[in-house]
Amino acid sequence: MPLNIPNLLTWLRILLIPVFAAVFYLQVGWLQPQWVNFTATLIFAVAAVTGWLDGYLARALNQTSAFGAFLDPVADKLMVAAALIILVQLKRVDALIALIIVGREITISALREWMAEIGQRKSVAVSFVGKLKTMAQMIAILLLLYHDRVLGVVDAHRIGTWLIYVAAVLTLWSMAYYLRKALSQDAVRG
Repeated sequence: MPLNIPNLLTWLRILLIPVFAAVFYLQVGWLQPQWVNFTATLIFAVAAVTGWLDGYLARALNQTSAFGAFLDPVADKLMVAAALIILVQLKRVDALIALIIVGREITISALREWMAEIGQRKSVAVSFVGKLKTMAQMIAILLLLYHDRVLGVVDAHRIGTWLIYVAAVLTLWSMAYYLRKALSQDAVRG
């Protein structure tokens, strides 16, 4: 495992997961109730930024590695899954939406692993619709974690709810896209 800045950022993201979760389970008095949502949102935002930054730095500093390419998406999926589980428990996200998003992530991870085994990993590389899904999902999760009104006027919960539904639709769309690409590649091979 190469120890470089991008991999350290990925490890930081993984270490932030229990810190993020703990914010919601601290005993009353550790954090004022109005600061719980803000603190969790801030931690998730830092994790999301490091998710982008580690990939950027890996390319910019020529520090890409097979280990980093493996660990980075795992860290992303763990952080999103942790946030969705907490949001379901807080009744801010419907369990079906969380199941769609987490189920897609597991399915596509397995698909990419299988495609790598048959030498076709590039055929299921990240697509534009996958990037749109990620953007909608991350913004939705941030808004749903914050939950309160922004600047007293913007209803973070309502906008976050709409965006998480958009993310779920994009999730299904991107999963269908990747599955279709993989099946056509497998048919070509077969």
